[in-house]
Amino acid sequence: MTTAMRCCHWAVYALCLPFHLLNAVGLWALYKRVFPFCVHRVSSTYNKKMHETKKQLFRSLPEFRAPDRPLTILEIGCGTGTNFEFYPAGSRVICTDPNPHFQKYLQENMGANGHLTYDRFVVASGEDMGLIEDGSVDVVVCTLVLCSVTSIQQTLRETQRILRTGGAFYFMEHVVADPSTWTHFLQHVFQPLLGYLFDGCNVNRTTWKLLEAAEFSELKLRHMEAPLVFVIKPHIVGYAVK
Repeated sequence: MTTAMRCCHWAVYALCLPFHLLNAVGLWALYKRVFPFCVHRVSSTYNKKMHETKKQLFRSLPEFRAPDRPLTILEIGCGTGTNFEFYPAGSRVICTDPNPHFQKYLQENMGANGHLTYDRFVVASGEDMGLIEDGSVDVVVCTLVLCSVTSIQQTLRETQRILRTGGAFYFMEHVVADPSTWTHFLQHVFQPLLGYLFDGCNVNRTTWKLLEAAEFSELKLRHMEAPLVFVIKPHIVGYAVK
């Protein structure tokens, strides 16, 4: 970071002192009960603005169905289930999320998307999906999740483990902006606050580099500017084949 960026970053970090104290004594964990409600309110707006992008992204999902069974999709960090409407009819869906308090809103979206079969909800992080068998799913979906996992590399390793050979990993993630932009500057300045408000979210990650370094046989990835608030405008979208 530049000197000016570093100074502004630490100024925001200092202003987050109440959050630091709540976190230190374990009270900030209570926010995890409130966070699903916040996501529920925000995700409908995100889906409206990104509807066409999601529609195009998930259009090729049927290509990865194994010939002897319905398309099996596992979603990492499923949240409230806002991707369900884009999945092909008849698909079998396994939901995972480290926050069990999403289940109320997840049930609502399951009821609204009866074209799918819901296998189970597993409380698990992307880095540790040990309850999911090796090579057992056709597709893994991950949207707006790699920004908050502890280790993207480990999440990708787990993804490759549970995917069958020839299966695909679909992603849509916000990433750090070009270093020459004000967005890049402000992403780094406000990161301490955003990390608290959005449950560990990092807006300054170069996620595409880790996807390129992962051992996928094929990677289709594109950068885009999403019609969203400036700190999460830069996105990467695509899929990788095991």
